Amino acid sequence: MKEKVKELLKEKNAIMLAHNYQLPEIQDTADMCGDSLELSRKAAKTDADIIVFCGVHFMAETASILSPDKTVLLPREDAGCDMADMITAESLQAKIDTLPPMPVVTYVNSTAAVKALSTICCTSANVVKITESLESDEILMTPDRNLAKYAESQTGKKIHIWDGCCPYHDQLTPDQVAAARAKHPDAVFMAHPECRPEIIALADVVTSTSGMIKHAQTASEKEFIVGTEVGLLHSLNKQNPEKTFYPASEELLCPDMKKITLEDVAACLENLSGEVKVPEEIRVPALTAVERMIAL
Repeated sequence: MKEKVKELLKEKNAIMLAHNYQLPEIQDTADMCGDSLELSRKAAKTDADIIVFCGVHFMAETASILSPDKTVLLPREDAGCDMADMITAESLQAKIDTLPPMPVVTYVNSTAAVKALSTICCTSANVVKITESLESDEILMTPDRNLAKYAESQTGKKIHIWDGCCPYHDQLTPDQVAAARAKHPDAVFMAHPECRPEIIALADVVTSTSGMIKHAQTASEKEFIVGTEVGLLHSLNKQNPEKTFYPASEELLCPDMKKITLEDVAACLENLSGEVKVPEEIRVPALTAVERMIAL
């Protein structure tokens, strides 16, 4: 099946992207693996006609925002994101209408329509830098409350927090971290900023998935407890065979990130099914919010 997918990709002049949380066989077959925005930016620079995004719906939308002239396919149209579903353009506009004028910072884990109403986007890697770059001392940050609390703790700015979260990162508890540390006392604990503040307080390193990969590559330590979705362990092990990685909890597993199979990829390439196309009236303002972030 891997060979069939590779042949179809070549035949269709397509590029296959895989988020770090995807199934191992998807990551191993993809042309590129990484964070969603990083993948979309790299794919935009290629001469591929088709982008097959193995991730969830908002990621395919981001690829469409950055590559309007390419065909973007999501192999499973039902692969969604609970966090992105916790905010709509209508609910965001209603919130904006209740507040004094202030910048709206939106995490890339959101729909294109929500990005289109935002001043600037951020990632888990650059949220502190983006927050500090804004002249206003007061901002609205959506949709992840944990990321917003982390940014607030690092910058001292007043942040109006949207009550959304990644339900998988949000469920990691201090007891689970303590149990992992007791089992692996020499391991470095790396936590994703989508985790609760009490988890962030326990972490040796707080960073994005790509940040975790970079840290593991350069750190002198040999053992790591990984406080993010378990799919990242495949990339970590693959890129650092001499080091050992343990999940902070086996329960950090996103079912939507595990939906796409190689059979789904082959079928979407054969039928050109699952196209995700962001309308221009949404794409253009959403692109402005993304480009402001990239400029920084």
